[in-house]
Amino acid sequence: MKYIIIGLGNYGRVLAEELSALGHEVIGADNSESRVDSIKDKVATAFVIDATDEQALSVLPLNSVDVVIVAIGENFGASIRVVALLKQMKVEHIYARAIDLVHRSVLEAFSLDRILTPEEDAARSLVRLLDFGTSIEAFRIDSEYYVVKFAVPEKFIGYFVNELNLDGEFHLKLIGLKRAHKIENCLGISLTEHKVVNELPENDKIQEGDVLVCYGKYKDFQKFWKAL
Repeated sequence: MKYIIIGLGNYGRVLAEELSALGHEVIGADNSESRVDSIKDKVATAFVIDATDEQALSVLPLNSVDVVIVAIGENFGASIRVVALLKQMKVEHIYARAIDLVHRSVLEAFSLDRILTPEEDAARSLVRLLDFGTSIEAFRIDSEYYVVKFAVPEKFIGYFVNELNLDGEFHLKLIGLKRAHKIENCLGISLTEHKVVNELPENDKIQEGDVLVCYGKYKDFQKFWKAL
C-alpha cells in the first residue's frame, strides 16, 4: 500500500519507518529539514514543505495513495488546518492524530476514516502494566469495546477457568486461551511456544504462562483490573 505521512516528529517518524520496513511505499512530509533528512533514506520520498500552505500541500500526490496520515500532534492549529485542506482537496482516506479530547472532538467533525490517539493508548498500556503487573495488548473495537490479550498474573495460577467468573462478575467474555508448551528446536535448545486451546473445559486449571484473550467494555476491564 501507499501512504503519505504529514508530520515526522517522534510518532510520524516511527510510523513511517515501520510501514516502510513492512514493504509499503511511504512518502513523508514535514516543515523541518532536519526531520526530513533523518528519514529520507528509510522511505520512498520525503518532502520539506509547510503542509498548512495549500499550494505547498498540493505538491504531494494526495489522490494517488491509499491513505494520508496527519501525524501532527503538538501544533493543534496546524493539524486542524491540514485536515481541512485535505478534505477540501477531496482526499478519500484520511487518518489523523489527536493528542487530547478537544483535539479529538474537533477532528470528529471532519468524519475521518480514523482518529489516532497514540498518547492515550500508550498511557493506558503503561497503567495496565504498572497496575496489573503483566504485559497487555489491547485492540479497540470502538469507543467502548476492546479485545484484550494478557499473560495471566501469578494470582490466577491454579484456579479453574470457571472460578474466574469473568462473564458473570465483570461482563467480560473469555474468547481464547493460549497455552505455553516447552519444545526443543533442531539444536536441542528448549523453547516456549504458545498454542491456542480450542476446547477449554470449565474445570481446566489456569497454568503458568497461559495467555487469556477477552472481549468487553473498557470500563469493565478497569473494574476487573481494580479487583485483582
